[in-house]
Amino acid sequence: MSGLAPSFSPRRILLCGYYGEHNLGDDALLEVLNKQLPEGWQPLITAHDASAVQTLVPNATVVNRRSLKHVLKSIQHVQGVVLGGGSLLQDSTSFRSLLYYIVLIVVARAKRKPVLLWGQGLGPLKHPCSRFLVGLVLNGATSITWRDTASIQLAKQLGIKTTMSVAPDPVWTHQMNEHKGGGNIVLCWRPSQLLTDAGWSVLLQGVDYLSKSSNRSVTWLAFHANQDVNLLQTLTEKGLVPNTLAANSETVVAENIEHAEQIFSEASLVIAMRLHALILAIVNQCPTAGLSYDPKVEAAARTADVPWFDLSHLPSLEILLQQWQTCMKNPPSKSHLHSIRTQSYEHEKVLRLSLSRLEKNINI
Repeated sequence: MSGLAPSFSPRRILLCGYYGEHNLGDDALLEVLNKQLPEGWQPLITAHDASAVQTLVPNATVVNRRSLKHVLKSIQHVQGVVLGGGSLLQDSTSFRSLLYYIVLIVVARAKRKPVLLWGQGLGPLKHPCSRFLVGLVLNGATSITWRDTASIQLAKQLGIKTTMSVAPDPVWTHQMNEHKGGGNIVLCWRPSQLLTDAGWSVLLQGVDYLSKSSNRSVTWLAFHANQDVNLLQTLTEKGLVPNTLAANSETVVAENIEHAEQIFSEASLVIAMRLHALILAIVNQCPTAGLSYDPKVEAAARTADVPWFDLSHLPSLEILLQQWQTCMKNPPSKSHLHSIRTQSYEHEKVLRLSLSRLEKNINI
């Protein structure tokens, strides 16, 4: 653990998430969560790259998220634990990943530390054992806010009786910026097993045609620095990228959220597979289309009423192009965005209420 002082504030909170892993979506969640903490609460943050987190949250105290031993040890130094955004409770990445958070919740409850779930997505939970464990441990949570209706419906199916509410993803409350436009077509794409070479070819032909017909270059924005940065090169080596598209393309690794927002603000169109790239592009009022590799992306696109396609059921090239060309001329509705943002503040409302109650108990 780095930066941990020998004495502790009576109002210290452990923020657990996929932080410091060079994924801008999780960085955005952490940034919003930190701003929503009531005054006087000091965060202890689980992260891999401490410096990346400390850039977002100056003077942050960090515990190595890849060491469960150190994370569990840190629980004794806090008054509560927050699972902060994302889909932490799922077994599609691995059962081991799910077990990490199950153990964390169990130990926190054993130490009589309140556990709050903030802006969470639930699932996929493919295995009966996963569903049983999640249903069991979440009934001990103090409060839960989900980011989509599918998550709260699954929670109810698992028999979770804890007080729960649902609201759009917390990142919808991120600072809005005016859209300038006139710039490149921006792709926030990621590797996906849902796409065959034929599927990739349809997408790439569509982008190539759109690039040529609109006289726009293409920025491949690596939203997850480690996973996305080599995608263009990999597809090119497979012979799937048309020569004209390759010549008009450039991969850019987003340095931080502000850098990504600057790119979005100038983009003529964003085509996003990454959930929080989709959300931040819309928050920056850029014409945006979604490509859904996971129900969470579809849910966000539906929430914002922007066009999207499921990667496992791609349409013909003609239909794809028609959608993108129409989208390019129609930025998201600002009034609808304000409505989404108002709803999204439910996560902050529940967080502050729960911590206020906890604070009263501490002060007694």
